[in-house]
Amino acid sequence: IAGENPFAQFEKSFTKDGTVYKYFDLASIDSKYDQLPYSIRVLLESAVRNCDNFHILEKDVQSILGWTPGLKQGANDVEVSFKPARVILQDFTGVPAVVDFAAMRDAVLDLGGNPEKINPICPADLVIDHSVQVDFARTPDALTKNQNLEFERNKERFTFLKWGARAFNNMLIVPPGSGIVHQVNLEYLARVVFEGDASDGSKILYPDSVVGTDSHTTMINGLGVLGWGVGGIEAEAVMLGQSISMLLPEVIGYKLVGKLSSLATSTDLVLTITKHLRQLGVVGKFVEFYGPGVAELSIADRATISNMCPEYGATVGYFPIDENTLGYMKKTNRSEKKIDIIREYLKATQQLRNYSEEAQDPKFTQSITLDLSTVVTSVSGPKRPHDRVSVSNMPEDFKSCLSNPVGFKGFAIAPESLAASGEFQWDDGKTYKLQHGSVVIAAITSCTNTSNPSVMLGAGLLAKNAVEKGLSILPYIKTSLSPGSGVVTYYLKESGVIPYLEKLGFDIVGYGCMTCIGNSGPLEENVVNTIEKNGLVCAGVLSGNRNFEGRIHPNTRANYLASPLLVIAYAIAGRVDIDFETEPLGVDTNGKNVFLRDIWPSRTEIQEVENKHVIPAMFQEVYSKIELGSQDWQTLEVSDGKLYPWSADSTYIKRPPFFENMTRTLPKLQSIEKARCLLFLGDSVTTDHISPAGSIARNSPAARFLSGRNLTPRDFNSYGSRRGNDAIMARGTFANIRLVNKLVSKTGPRTLHIPSQEELDIFDAAERYREDGTPLVLVVGKDYGSGSSRDWAAKGPFLLGVKAVIAESYERIHRSNLVGMGIIPLQFLPGQSAETLKLNGREVYNISLPESGLKPGQKIQVEADGNLFETVLRFDTEVDITYYQNGGILNYMIRKMLS
Repeated sequence: IAGENPFAQFEKSFTKDGTVYKYFDLASIDSKYDQLPYSIRVLLESAVRNCDNFHILEKDVQSILGWTPGLKQGANDVEVSFKPARVILQDFTGVPAVVDFAAMRDAVLDLGGNPEKINPICPADLVIDHSVQVDFARTPDALTKNQNLEFERNKERFTFLKWGARAFNNMLIVPPGSGIVHQVNLEYLARVVFEGDASDGSKILYPDSVVGTDSHTTMINGLGVLGWGVGGIEAEAVMLGQSISMLLPEVIGYKLVGKLSSLATSTDLVLTITKHLRQLGVVGKFVEFYGPGVAELSIADRATISNMCPEYGATVGYFPIDENTLGYMKKTNRSEKKIDIIREYLKATQQLRNYSEEAQDPKFTQSITLDLSTVVTSVSGPKRPHDRVSVSNMPEDFKSCLSNPVGFKGFAIAPESLAASGEFQWDDGKTYKLQHGSVVIAAITSCTNTSNPSVMLGAGLLAKNAVEKGLSILPYIKTSLSPGSGVVTYYLKESGVIPYLEKLGFDIVGYGCMTCIGNSGPLEENVVNTIEKNGLVCAGVLSGNRNFEGRIHPNTRANYLASPLLVIAYAIAGRVDIDFETEPLGVDTNGKNVFLRDIWPSRTEIQEVENKHVIPAMFQEVYSKIELGSQDWQTLEVSDGKLYPWSADSTYIKRPPFFENMTRTLPKLQSIEKARCLLFLGDSVTTDHISPAGSIARNSPAARFLSGRNLTPRDFNSYGSRRGNDAIMARGTFANIRLVNKLVSKTGPRTLHIPSQEELDIFDAAERYREDGTPLVLVVGKDYGSGSSRDWAAKGPFLLGVKAVIAESYERIHRSNLVGMGIIPLQFLPGQSAETLKLNGREVYNISLPESGLKPGQKIQVEADGNLFETVLRFDTEVDITYYQNGGILNYMIRKMLS
């Protein structure tokens, strides 16, 4: 039973305009406080404020206070509990979150409990984004057409979410067409400091902190709000009042000095940092930025760096709050009164940073330094976000990638095919030629960059200069501009650059992740046929944060992350192997060569335009009506019932099977016997490979399921839009065309049904095993589950019958998601792998679980056709074990409510 807070005596207060504001004076608890990293101070405040010796224990507070630079993960792990201030959901994971909540109400009712208890306790913001597909581009009415199509395709899903907004307390829903979740969070939802209501009428102040169902939730760290991505499953538990169990992290201090050159952008900087930190190895660690160079960066620049935190592998990339942060709050139309209160609170609790004052620098586990002046214009690719290439080296790098063996930097093009090309005719009657390196998609997209006025206005100015020089873009290149919020459109219009962007084909096509998430839409058929017929490695260039194989488009085998300015530059060039220093982009109206340097705006030019046109009134105008939504949203009729009226005929929303046959009592712990290997995979299998994403292929099990319900391919929509239907999502699990499964000879979503030696679609093979009562395992390499935090990357394997995964290593969030679904994550011992143990995936696997109970990190024996080997049980905490024993985190929550 929760008790009194043992730290109540450290509560202090101040009065402002007649209101009493209370807070916890953390510095007075222990003299070690001022040595703690600022990110750890946020964890400490949450533990102190929520300490009740039930959810949060006094020892959690002492453990956080005892953080030292000598803390080393794996050597002296310390487990603590953390209660974030709020949860943020994006559309794709928000749908299953609401579906699961609705199903939990049903399950509680079925087991004789009160379904009214199922309501978010922790505030939840759900932003409907990620859904727009670029069906229409390079036309002024593309935005309207795409949004109309979006509503037509997703009306049932939107109806369900609108029902959820009414049915559940403490949940705010931002309607579709408003922007990307992380940009809306940055510009509108983030509080920086929360004001809670006390029972005596006073206010309680505490730092804003957040967990979100997308890995790029970390973007908010740029505003000084501690936040990171968790699985949708774990987020739902937080919404229901549970704390997060985590290991106290190492904190890497990343010192920035100097200034960016006049030609460098924040995108170049983040790609540099991403490669640097990925090489250093920061998985599971906090990264905290400090040093005088931080003060030279805008909040938008910092947010860009924090956004790509998942790409460099850290849990957070944190920028402590300084006066620039408060200035950004003013710029984005937060009230002066609120900002004054925030400033006073931060000063009182030693959480307001002055980056130029070295005496404020805390102690770090390790410190590294980057001189901003060394950053050069860069891109990353062709298959991973941390494979940075300086633009000056791109021609040679791309050439070598063509010839290199298949891998992250190789396509294995035979020598005789390096000069391959193909021609096709376009609507204008002209014949165009494609070759290796030809750009076919150029997209200014993603929260990484569209939240940053400097690179967006920079792109606009570059477009203006290009058009005035007479430059243009080839008509077959699919160009698009998808801003992260309406504010971007506002300042692009006010600055006068929209006509120039449109002239080059960068019309606004919608508000959402779009191309970055794989919603690039179809390429013209003649373009696709030419690429496929000639085996061409054509390219996509996007201002996004992910470029994994198969993610952007099936026909762009090479994909490069770049600043919005470079997206336009490469689109004008028409190819990625151009040498911008020596090769012109084209000729001007006088026949004179035009080089990239002739149209590239300087940082000073961009800042002048930004200072003039990005003003608070824009944010007020856009966000004052954001919760109202479009006319379509306002007229959407929904049920008023507390229980959702499930329809058996729906192909969008289906009551999930996670709680079927659930009992009030815990099931008995059982070993896994006579299991088969469903997939035998290598390193860096991402959630893009696992989780259903993008369009539904016409020859897939999901397509056959939909066709069986009289739907035509035009109506299939995307996997993301159908995340509320487990029957489709299970069929789309591991459906990535780039999946390399060693049980079969070709790349794609196929596997070997070992008893029959028949090659089948993965879902069909899993069904065969299920019918035979055969449990399944996955055998994989390093970094399993890297990429976006997708709950369906765990839910999908669960529905396929996977009971355990045996990997060399795991991505942090995905491991947590597996546990949350009741799947056992096992890890090969150091130095061991499937290869060293001579496993081939055709064995029968037996996994022995001890009858005496499980312990975090204990050794578990696996037997594969007589081959005995030990693995590490990657249940990292006692809470993980509790979740597994219950069959998953949601089952645990239901049993807890019933008790």
